[in-house]
Amino acid sequence: MAIIINGKDLAKKTKENLKVEVDELKEKGIIPKLAVIMVGDNAASKIYVRNKSKACDMVGVQYEEFLLGDNIAQEELIKLIEKLNEDDSINGILLQSPIPRNLDINEAFRTIDYRKDVDGFHPINVGKLSIGQDTFVSCTPYGVMRMFEEYNIDLSGKNVVILGRSNIVGKPLLQCCLNKNATVTICHSKTVNIKEITRKADVLISAIGKPCFVTEDMVKDDVVVIDVGINRLETGKVVGDVDFENVSKKASYITPVPGGVGPMTIAMLMNNLVKATKEQKKLI
Repeated sequence: MAIIINGKDLAKKTKENLKVEVDELKEKGIIPKLAVIMVGDNAASKIYVRNKSKACDMVGVQYEEFLLGDNIAQEELIKLIEKLNEDDSINGILLQSPIPRNLDINEAFRTIDYRKDVDGFHPINVGKLSIGQDTFVSCTPYGVMRMFEEYNIDLSGKNVVILGRSNIVGKPLLQCCLNKNATVTICHSKTVNIKEITRKADVLISAIGKPCFVTEDMVKDDVVVIDVGINRLETGKVVGDVDFENVSKKASYITPVPGGVGPMTIAMLMNNLVKATKEQKKLI
């Protein structure tokens, strides 16, 4: 039976350690501050934003929310981001996605000052990650890498298979795993014979948003399984991309849903905010 990678406990420990760092900053008269922009009335986004606010309270950092209507013009969104860029009291800026389709999210991400880009989506930070330089790594991939570290899972020389090629998870995870000397394969909607590929994986990471897509016959014995998917069934039950009950019988390590990768995403956002603050104040 697999060892369960407990993201909830690791996230709690991470935030407790960050609180110590924040308390030390406060003694120097520095209080990190996160600005979150939310456009529209997306129900899931509201939950994520509320959880980010709670994490800020726990770590002891300041939090300011900017709620914009569905009908906002692109120019107004850009103007707000530029204003936050210039505000020295703001150390991190996060644009909650998705945003209405009439708006250009890529232009918005490019507009955020890369030194305040705590989500790791600015092209400069994406580029730095791809060449192995220190940078802000997007929070979900960063959380996954932190899990590997905590559980002493060495990726060097391992076959890592990632399901999903999104800019938010799949692509940055590819770079993160390459930087740890893994051999990485990405599967996506056009991939042929996915099962043949996944069965060769030493480490399988799924981020495709399809409930229970990864079944027992798709993995080999002792595989490490990281389930990034969060899917709500018609019954209201939340499940991942992996058939946890059956795959966990073959895996050596596995993340649950909920309580796995999700809590780590917000913990690493807090980590990025503290890092950004220290860099801006020339403390690192």
